[in-house]
Amino acid sequence: MGYTADIMTIHDFDVWAREVLGIDKFNAADSSLNGLQVGQETAPLRTIAFAVDCGLETIQRAKARGAQLLFVHHGLFWGRSERLTGFLYKRIASLIDAQMGLYACHLPLDAHPELGNNAVIARILGLNSIEPFGQYHGAFIGCKGLLPEALSLEAVSRLLLPDGNAPLSMLPFGPKLIRSVGIISGGAASDVLQAVDQGLDLYITGESGHEIYHPVLESGINMLAFGHYSSEVHGVQAVAERACRDLGLETFFVDVPTGL
Repeated sequence: MGYTADIMTIHDFDVWAREVLGIDKFNAADSSLNGLQVGQETAPLRTIAFAVDCGLETIQRAKARGAQLLFVHHGLFWGRSERLTGFLYKRIASLIDAQMGLYACHLPLDAHPELGNNAVIARILGLNSIEPFGQYHGAFIGCKGLLPEALSLEAVSRLLLPDGNAPLSMLPFGPKLIRSVGIISGGAASDVLQAVDQGLDLYITGESGHEIYHPVLESGINMLAFGHYSSEVHGVQAVAERACRDLGLETFFVDVPTGL
C-alpha cells in the first residue's frame, strides 16, 4: 500500500485494517465499536502490541515495550453507554498516560477467512472443504469443514491444546470417529444447535454452558470447548504477522491467559 514505517500514523493503520479485515462489513452485526476506541488518528506509529483482551495488565505490558497502539479482540465498549468510572476509567487513564491508542476488532476477526480465529483453528486441524458456518445477526462468523482423516475427540483436543492442557469441557456424545467439524471461537456454546441442524460430528467453541448439556446429549453430537481465551489468541497473532509484513511495523503479542 506504499507505506513506510517512519511516516506511518494510526490513521494509516486504520485504513489498512479496515480494508484487510473487512471491518465495515460488520457494522450491522457487531455493536462492539470496532476500530480506534481510544487515541489520536494523527499519532505516529512504529510499534503495535497485539492481545486478546484490553485489561490493565495488558496495557501496562504493552506500554513497557514501547507500543504506540494496542490492538485487541475484546475492546472496551459493547454497544451501550458506559460511565467512565472504576476499572474502565483506570484502563482509559492508563492508555492516555502511556500516549497509546486502543484498536479493537471483534466479529471481523472471528469471521475473516484467512486471519480469523476460526480460520486459523481450521488450519491447525487441517480441515478440507471449508465453508462459512455459524450465523450471527445475519453474518457468518465461523467455519466448517472435514478432517483429512477420522479422529477421536481426544485426538482433536490434542491438536488444539498441544501443551497437554485439558479443555474446559468435552462432551463426547457423538460419533467416536469424527470427520465433520463446525467452529465458532469464544463464547458461542448455544450455537452448537446450528451444528446439530447441519448434522456435524463435532462442534468446537471456547466456552460451554450448563443449559446445552442435555440438548448436546440428546442430539448425539460431540462438543469441545477449549477455552474462550485459548480459542481467540489465533486471530490477533495472525494480524500481527500480517501487519509486520505489510506495513513494516514492529509487532508483538502480549499473552495474558485467563484460564477461561
